[in-house]
Amino acid sequence: MSNLQGFDATQVAPMRDFTPIPAGDYKAAITSSETKATKAGTGSYLNLGVTVLDGEYKGRRVFANLNLDNPNSQAVEIAKSELSAICHAVGVLTPNDSAELHDRPFVATIGLEKRNDNGEMQNRIKKYISLKKHQGTTGTDAVSAGRGSSLGDEAPW
Repeated sequence: MSNLQGFDATQVAPMRDFTPIPAGDYKAAITSSETKATKAGTGSYLNLGVTVLDGEYKGRRVFANLNLDNPNSQAVEIAKSELSAICHAVGVLTPNDSAELHDRPFVATIGLEKRNDNGEMQNRIKKYISLKKHQGTTGTDAVSAGRGSSLGDEAPW
């Protein structure tokens, strides 16, 4: 047995459901960021917590991991491309610290994909879109996250 020292469940909200949210566009903002070491210990990644700001899934979080320091140069290029997409979506083009990206609303296109480790579905941010560009979005208005997508010559900036 464990002593719970007078814990009162009426004073704490119950744990929320952690199943993935449906694919779609969500108004969101980065609400946390932290640099973490890779499992192999050969680099680090920027872990961004992105929170849905309104609608049915308000308060739900999706995480993006950017391999900005990694021996795999392709992983670094993908991470830099995704960071650029984020910077354009939030309007901070030359951040000195990840905290400068916090609390700046944008539209996140969230998709679903299978996890490699257990086969379960998880959310993945596919695009970062500025609020200004979201209305009437076409393929050239959205800023892609860099996972296999290309901005080409028609990038909006």
